[in-house]
Amino acid sequence: MVVKSYGKMRGTRFKMQMEKISLTRFMQEFRVGEVVKVDFASHRMPHPKFQGLTGKITEIKGSGYGVEVKDGGKAKVIFLRPEHLKR
Repeated sequence: MVVKSYGKMRGTRFKMQMEKISLTRFMQEFRVGEVVKVDFASHRMPHPKFQGLTGKITEIKGSGYGVEVKDGGKAKVIFLRPEHLKR
């Protein structure tokens, strides 16, 4: 028998359906302290459990942003590029 896969993309058939995104989404800029929504947009996406969460921008690293989100009652910082964020 084949062993069932329990990878990080399990159960994300409809959750991760991508839509076409505009160039302005890649070029948007944020400031520290802004509240943003995590909304995955392209192939280089983080773990699907963060999809749809709201967080606060804590730092800027290069072209990415550190977003503090709550995960199971704990605050975690995930680093995302601007195409994965919405105001």
